[in-house]
Amino acid sequence: MLHPWFKYGSQSGLPLAAILFLPALVLADGVVVDRVYDPYVQPLEKELEWRSLVVGDAEDPALDRLQVHRLGVGYGFSDRWSGEIYLIGADGGDSELEVEAAELEAKWQLTEQGEYAADWGLLFELEKEFGENQWEGATTLLALREWGRWVGTANLALGYEWGREIESEWETELRLQGRYRLQESFEPALEFYVGEDYRGAGPVIRGSHRFTGARSLTWEFGVILGLDGVSPEQSWRLLVEYEFF
Repeated sequence: MLHPWFKYGSQSGLPLAAILFLPALVLADGVVVDRVYDPYVQPLEKELEWRSLVVGDAEDPALDRLQVHRLGVGYGFSDRWSGEIYLIGADGGDSELEVEAAELEAKWQLTEQGEYAADWGLLFELEKEFGENQWEGATTLLALREWGRWVGTANLALGYEWGREIESEWETELRLQGRYRLQESFEPALEFYVGEDYRGAGPVIRGSHRFTGARSLTWEFGVILGLDGVSPEQSWRLLVEYEFF
């Protein structure tokens, strides 16, 4: 969930008012720009997923041109639970892409869609960094609410990382997305991220195409711009997801 390439120095956070339907938002102290999860599970659905993140920061050579890739395989075990396993690779720009970590992920859909004013779920993640013998676990609250064609999604995560060569610590993270369902093949959105000395926001577009035989392809593409002098200037993210039964 929180890749070590994306840790920054200490900086006091800005207070945030409640956004969307959450009663309060906790300032995060770590960040990785990534997908914003919805709370839904499709039983018996199989999934192939590729996510890519490319960072651009001319003022920080260590981050400039950094790439992180995730390749995952998932399955919906029931109408409430799904699971996914990922291999995570990183490329520092001047080095070759190497597999650096693996991650297990489980999603629990807490409420039926439309049962309440918002739909709720939980995401559980466990990541193992190979080279540094580092572990991280996280639990993320997933919430989604609809207003006509508008969809608001929030992910609020609490994570803990530990290992032989690092100091164990708790981390929190917030991701928000506001999306307009213009049409299934094209939906514009705006995303906002808060983490440890990270503030970022930017536009995202997504779309999906349905094939015969209950198969579909979903894609997302966007750029998240750093909102302060500590955050990377740009973080480009891409997601491609193929779902079938």
